[in-house]
Amino acid sequence: MSRKKTRDEALKRSHKQTLLLNSRELNAINFYCERYRINKSRFMREAIVTTVLKKIEDDHPVLFEPSRPNLFSNQGDS
Repeated sequence: MSRKKTRDEALKRSHKQTLLLNSRELNAINFYCERYRINKSRFMREAIVTTVLKKIEDDHPVLFEPSRPNLFSNQGDS
């Protein structure tokens, strides 16, 4: 398999998650996405991943910290 094809397969979105919102939250997101012509799925994905990565970056490691998840390894992929 070529390197590009392997990379493309690794980036393929195949894990579905469900998110529940109340009416006000949904209306706010719909309004925002329509007004600024933003793809809702991409917006939510980027907002979630940005928040997660920022939190991980802000958590300073300690000397004897238990193993942390490596976001860039294939461990745990199903």
